[in-house]
Amino acid sequence: MRLLERDDTGGFRLTEDLPNNTIPEIPPYAILSHTWGDGEVLFRDLMDGIGKNKAGYAKIRFCGDQAWRDGLRFFWADTCCIDKSDAVKLQHALNSMFRWYRGAAKCYVYLSDVSTCAPNDKSSWEAAFQGSKWFTRGWTLQELIAPTTVEFFCAEGKRLGDKESLEQHIHNITGIPLGALRGGLLSDFSIDERMEWVKKRNTTHEEDKAYSLLGIFDVYMPLVYGEGEAGAFARLREKISKDFSRLTDLRSVDPHLEKERIEEAKGGLVADAYRSTFESLDLDKWRCLPESRMLWIRGDSGQGKTMLLCGIISELERIIITSGHCHNLAYFFCQATDSRINSATAVLRGLIFMLIHRQPRLISHLPENTYPTNDATAWIVLSKVFNDILQDTNLKVTYLVIDALGECVTDLSKLLDLVVCPSGRVKWLVSSQNKVVIETKLRSGYGLMEYRLGLETNAEHISRNIDGYIDNKLSSLASLRGDIPLKDRVRDILRQKADGTILWASLVLHELSKDEVESWHVLPIVEEVPRGLNGMYERMLKEIDLHRRDLDLCRRILSVATVAYRPLRLTEIGHLSGFPEQILKSTENVRKIVARCGSFLTVQDNQVYLVHQSAKDYLSASTLLFPRGAGMIHHDMFIRSLDLMSDKLRRDIYGLEAPGFPIDEVQTPPSEPLATVRYSCVFWVDHLRDSISDKNMAQRNIYHAVHTFLEQKYLYWLEALSLLRAMLEGVIAIRQLELLLERADQRQLTAFVRDAHRFALSYKWIIEQAPLQAYTSALLFAPASSLVKKKFKAEEPSWINIKPIVEADWNSCLQTLEGHSGSVWSVAFSPDGQRLVSGSYDDTIKIWDPTSGQCLQTLEGHSDSVRSVAFSPDGQRLVSGSYDTIKIWDPTSGQCLQTLQTLEGHSGSFLLVAFSPDGQRLVSGSYDDTIKIWDPTSGQCLQTLEGHSDSVLSVAFSPDGQRLVSGSNDNTIKIWDPTSGQCLQTLEGHSNLVLSVAFSPDGQRLVSGSNDNTIKIWDPTSGQCLQTLKGHSDSVWSVALSTDSLGRYGYNWGHDQTWINCNGRNVVWLPPEYRPSCSTIQGRMISIGCSSGQVLTIGFSRDV
Repeated sequence: MRLLERDDTGGFRLTEDLPNNTIPEIPPYAILSHTWGDGEVLFRDLMDGIGKNKAGYAKIRFCGDQAWRDGLRFFWADTCCIDKSDAVKLQHALNSMFRWYRGAAKCYVYLSDVSTCAPNDKSSWEAAFQGSKWFTRGWTLQELIAPTTVEFFCAEGKRLGDKESLEQHIHNITGIPLGALRGGLLSDFSIDERMEWVKKRNTTHEEDKAYSLLGIFDVYMPLVYGEGEAGAFARLREKISKDFSRLTDLRSVDPHLEKERIEEAKGGLVADAYRSTFESLDLDKWRCLPESRMLWIRGDSGQGKTMLLCGIISELERIIITSGHCHNLAYFFCQATDSRINSATAVLRGLIFMLIHRQPRLISHLPENTYPTNDATAWIVLSKVFNDILQDTNLKVTYLVIDALGECVTDLSKLLDLVVCPSGRVKWLVSSQNKVVIETKLRSGYGLMEYRLGLETNAEHISRNIDGYIDNKLSSLASLRGDIPLKDRVRDILRQKADGTILWASLVLHELSKDEVESWHVLPIVEEVPRGLNGMYERMLKEIDLHRRDLDLCRRILSVATVAYRPLRLTEIGHLSGFPEQILKSTENVRKIVARCGSFLTVQDNQVYLVHQSAKDYLSASTLLFPRGAGMIHHDMFIRSLDLMSDKLRRDIYGLEAPGFPIDEVQTPPSEPLATVRYSCVFWVDHLRDSISDKNMAQRNIYHAVHTFLEQKYLYWLEALSLLRAMLEGVIAIRQLELLLERADQRQLTAFVRDAHRFALSYKWIIEQAPLQAYTSALLFAPASSLVKKKFKAEEPSWINIKPIVEADWNSCLQTLEGHSGSVWSVAFSPDGQRLVSGSYDDTIKIWDPTSGQCLQTLEGHSDSVRSVAFSPDGQRLVSGSYDTIKIWDPTSGQCLQTLQTLEGHSGSFLLVAFSPDGQRLVSGSYDDTIKIWDPTSGQCLQTLEGHSDSVLSVAFSPDGQRLVSGSNDNTIKIWDPTSGQCLQTLEGHSNLVLSVAFSPDGQRLVSGSNDNTIKIWDPTSGQCLQTLKGHSDSVWSVALSTDSLGRYGYNWGHDQTWINCNGRNVVWLPPEYRPSCSTIQGRMISIGCSSGQVLTIGFSRDV
């Protein structure tokens, strides 16, 4: 951007281009907002030193003079600070203007059609103000909303007021909510609401009506003048919708809503209770000093850490708004009792979601396709996204807050490593209990500030916090109203017994607030309640015994809430607790039972939560709730889940009807037929797993129930999972069930589950996209012998009367991974099997999730084909070999760690690379007939092995790293000592080049694949060929040893030939192996020629 700089004489000049981001090189500046008229001063006028005689010069001079009076030397005006003759700069300027307005110290609105001699007399200018043309122009919308300070001036240059003093007038004129005018987060307002703000405004170019909203939505979009208003709005909506969908896919929970829930559950945020702690924390020191990059608040359970962080977050929100959104804020509340928010991956999801929600242009770092929900692979994707965001030069200074680090039960160490990793634009605020593992890791970072909550270190502040909380809550108790002596007595007892634990005080005060508690009950209650949380919990559990008639129901619901993997809805918890039908008729009945469970449970938005992690810990150890162990409760929840799903699940449960109805257009019916089974659909296998681990479950006949459910409801379950956006969780669940059955003698069930797993793996993607394709494409193309296909034959579409000939059985292909634009030369699994890497002719490397088929990363850097890839034994490094270089990568971040050039290396192209078993050496084979051994850390060549008379096509280390085998274009195999470089054996027997070699896991056998179409198994010690395997009709490239026109009836191809359409709607999805290289349509019959040489014919009996 360019600014205007005013000098002492009142003259001004254009500055050079300034850096286009929010860094200190841009000086404080004012901005002029106005409506264009005749005689505006343009960029070229200032460059040529003319324009002073133009009518528009006066308002530019006004802006400069007003800025000078306000202590600002620089100012900006759209008429003369943008070079509109440069199309590229104009595009960039229009996409950046909102950010420029937001960064302004002042915005002066010059109202040329409002005139007054008495600015203090509103009656003299109010009518003209309300009718000003400025409020009707499209581009002035962002000029009103973006700046923190907006001041209005009449034509005479006299100040009428500012956005704050005139906000009600502005709201009445524009209809823009006061929250938006006051600087609220724009992304908190709906898309339609923000679109409405420009509806009654006009622009000179019709497309600008849409373009003026780019900053409001913080999206970047090319400007295409001539596309018309409708076209511009269509592109804008498509861009917003696409970004919104990616962001929605990312979110598991909304941290902002979670904060509101926590505050409501704990009785509301009491600012007075934490004011003294704010002072002692010295937040300004943490925020402002560069060396103070992390603040750690630590304390024991129940001391108010979470509510303190809620208060700090609210204070940071206030600071950010008043400073004009120059900073960013993201936060996350871990909770061990909820599987959605108790892992490192969940924390990353929440933080990334909030960062992009608040600064939408950061969405460019988010993968366009979906990413896995299972922690192992999602962490790889999301940690890279997170690190990329933190390195983005446009990222504002950001506060990242994580509450309850210790309640991150999955991958805490990964999360801690991320927190202590330095980043110049980020300030961390974390809280936790006093745990050694957290203390050790946080102290290993730099810039740590520490604040301990506890009577032994901050007795005064803790006492004042609790006193303030108690005072606030007692003042609202109806039973104490007007009785000051009683209130004082109760206050003194509570303060004395609390012992620095605000949760204890909260539980007691919650009991005192119940409707049945009268004034004469209050003192006896506070006198008899025991000190400490465990004593309080014991008393609460005993009080449940007073509800004799509902005692069993209360115990049931508490046990279910304790072992559940996430908080349950009222519609779920009653059924999973096995309540009688009379109670289940109304959720209000269930709510009443929950209310009788002491203060252990709280209900918010019809969802039942345990009051605190310490409550879960106490209940989990209770023999009253778990007399026979938690396994029995898991068993009961598993059985009830199967019963519920068996009763509720059916085909097309949402009434979609159309076979290709896309998931993005699905709306939940008002009756929500899946309401009672949402939890069960996702977690029934988890409860089965945790039930059979209990010794008392061994005698129970649970496998018959599983077999019956799967044979009757499997496809309906897959449909339900798709509707619940939980298809991946379903695939993982059926795989988990397959693993559980390995220990059981259940052959028929095991066979069905294995088939069901293959079925889910093969058709997961399309069922995710269109739920009813479970009955169409999935059944149509499943192998003829598929047990799922046979069992659900009646569900096959009746409108397809000629079905394609399919394979007899499942082939060995579990997944088809698509994404490379050229041939794939090499693939390898990571040691833990969680990642798959591929190298391609398109010069790129891709890292995949082999379970979901998701591309996790694309690594670019080679300038030629990538011929070989391999993981290091610990999975922490990845090596790739190209025709020009060998590169070593960090597979998590995607960073290239080392490049080994042909200098002092091979004189010919690299063909393949491999790590030694200990990861300390790297071997490469080349067209120059040699093998080289490298130090992967330093890049130094340690050893060159010579002996082959032609190109080396394959190399591999023995499992102990003591031997190295190579296969060559000279038809031989050589075994080497990698330390001395000596050739130990030369194996001859293949009649053509040797393409692949590998040792057996125990190192006792060697296998080779050749261009002579055979596989040979060798004794590597004697060099004897033990076996020759024949049968391939072409070269063996890899080996390992194991331990067209529209039809009359409306059938046609979709745009990319992945779907068959009927009357413009998708009806049958084609798996990759069945997609056409050529096709013909005759009536309702489609013939497809596949690249495999197969020809399919599909006939349809009617349109659908």
